[in-house]
Amino acid sequence: MARKVEQLKPYHAHKEEMIKINKGKRFQQAVDAVEDFLKKAKGKEQVRAFEMYLVFPDSLYLLEVKNNIPLGPQHFSPSYMTAKRHQLQQTWTSTQSPFDLGVSLLLKDLTDSDPEPSTIERLGAGPGSGFKWESSPVKDDPHFHHFLLSQSEKPASSMEPISKRLKIIEEDSGSTSIQAADSTAINGSITPTDKRIGFLGLGLMGSGIVSNLLKMGHVVTVWNRTAEKCDLFIQEGARLGRTPAEVASMCDITFSCVSDPKAARDLVLGPSGVLQGIRPGKCYVEMSTVDPETITELSQVITSRGGRFLEAPVAGSQQLSNDGMLVILAAGDRTVYEDCSSCFQAMGKTSFFLGEAGNAARMMLILNMVQGSFMATIAEGLTLAQATGQSQQTFLDILCQGQMASTFVDQKCQNILQGNFKPDYYLKHIQKDLRLAISMGDMANHPTPMAAAANEVYKRAKALDQSDNDISAVYRAYIH
Repeated sequence: MARKVEQLKPYHAHKEEMIKINKGKRFQQAVDAVEDFLKKAKGKEQVRAFEMYLVFPDSLYLLEVKNNIPLGPQHFSPSYMTAKRHQLQQTWTSTQSPFDLGVSLLLKDLTDSDPEPSTIERLGAGPGSGFKWESSPVKDDPHFHHFLLSQSEKPASSMEPISKRLKIIEEDSGSTSIQAADSTAINGSITPTDKRIGFLGLGLMGSGIVSNLLKMGHVVTVWNRTAEKCDLFIQEGARLGRTPAEVASMCDITFSCVSDPKAARDLVLGPSGVLQGIRPGKCYVEMSTVDPETITELSQVITSRGGRFLEAPVAGSQQLSNDGMLVILAAGDRTVYEDCSSCFQAMGKTSFFLGEAGNAARMMLILNMVQGSFMATIAEGLTLAQATGQSQQTFLDILCQGQMASTFVDQKCQNILQGNFKPDYYLKHIQKDLRLAISMGDMANHPTPMAAAANEVYKRAKALDQSDNDISAVYRAYIH
């Protein structure tokens, strides 16, 4: 199966583009696994030099690694790329299926010694995953290892040594995970559950979640306090529920994603609330970021009617919600978690099951406490740079070359410098999460002075009418 040389593309220059084009769960998994391995291995045991190729129907992506250091596209001259294409062309035969399945990894050992097992582990360890990295020989080159992302009930025994070198999910973490891997290998889409899905709340996060549920073929009934927000989803194929009670009674699994504990309680306990529609066997999944006490209360009232309860708050932003790349933290009824497998795969890249109800709320508040405090610190650094006559852009450039470099830092800082505070995660919500995390610390008799200081800065930002802007608008608290 011949390919044009133009389809051999440098990894770094085209990675983000490829993720967007493919709505990139498979691609993102492969990238995350390799880059996470390199990050963990750096400075520890020496890693054999290798080349990685991400193979897609129309493109071949190359990442060369030597001693844990990814080499950029400037290392790939046209003649080098042409040679690589010819070298790999032998593996692209009509009897092989990487182009049908969507993604393949080719690792080329660059050392002279005999090749050892690959540094890439199978992706997925929980129910609904079932993916492994399969090894197959490549013609005429004993130093090539070919890995194909494919479906399987369990990992091949030959891959066991690999799992010791890269951990996607730690075995002793006390949690399990459904990796967001496609369930149907042929066309790259998941197999949606045949259960009827309800969704309450079409805000920044909920809108993206519902859109992805619909795209992946789920039957979804929606409700929102502002009914006009439902119109777009009705056009996309959703059904309309007149009240939360009606949605819960019509659907097998009802999700909700609202702003705060009061809204979550009102949705369940208020007039025409979810509780009125709960019957034995009905499932309710609370995705709002709330305190553990609210989760305990909702779990008790739902189960008292014979319903089944799961909490599943999400880590991410509006953009990640739209891209179907959220991280879902679940706790409560394990059977509901398993029933939600295809839904979680549609909306997120990974989901964790954390045990009894309340644990996910605790973990989510801790994560958002860290994120909110970090964002406030970054804003403080930017404004201090300006106050001392330093270039804010240079500060950002230096920051993004160091250990704290991340997409989050780069995007938030660039938006600040451009004066763009369009909400990706509302400032008022991160302040709410900081407040709840501080309260949780008080109940556990654990100090949270950093979160308390950050909370005061966000409160000042709210007083400056920044509540409905992005969390990065905390920057304005320092300049007014």
